[in-house]
Amino acid sequence: MAFGAEELRVLRRALALALHPSPVSAEDVQDCLRLAESVDEAAREGARLRAFLVADLARYRAALPGTAAGYLLLLEEALGSGYRPNPDDLAALRALRGNPAAATLLDRCRMLAEQDVRARLSALAVPPSRTRLLALPGGLASEEGAKKPAEKPATGPGSRPPAKTPSPDRPIPTPGEVFPPKRKPAPPPANPPQQLAAG
Repeated sequence: MAFGAEELRVLRRALALALHPSPVSAEDVQDCLRLAESVDEAAREGARLRAFLVADLARYRAALPGTAAGYLLLLEEALGSGYRPNPDDLAALRALRGNPAAATLLDRCRMLAEQDVRARLSALAVPPSRTRLLALPGGLASEEGAKKPAEKPATGPGSRPPAKTPSPDRPIPTPGEVFPPKRKPAPPPANPPQQLAAG
């Protein structure tokens, strides 16, 4: 984007005001607004031109190999305007690599594609977490458990004895071993039947 002499004057004035704020005249404000509108319009026009260029490039690429010369010129122009080659461009250049201009463009496009891949990967990379998972062995929960003093078994009339932990070489006890069945109450003694005296 090129600026004329008047536009450069306004741009210098705007930069000076940004660096050293001072009272601004109405004329300076209007000049800055006009410059901003001109820059916005130039950016929109540039985007429209790039869209036309990319559309032309796709048409020339679809008509290869007969349009090789025009396609290579358009691709070089598009790359100069910030266009990033896509897989179709790389495939077309591989098919044309017998052409020296195509081979040169292929090397350039491969380099740009690798830069794009590296940029995407670095954007997706997540830094390793500095906190450990609580549920895994060696995590924060185990450290907290190690810091706590061992609880003393409760002693008293209503306390239960601590549960026994099975040794590693002994199988886990069954519920019948841990909770033995309750004893049935003894049946009442059988009394001899009493006969009532007839009277």
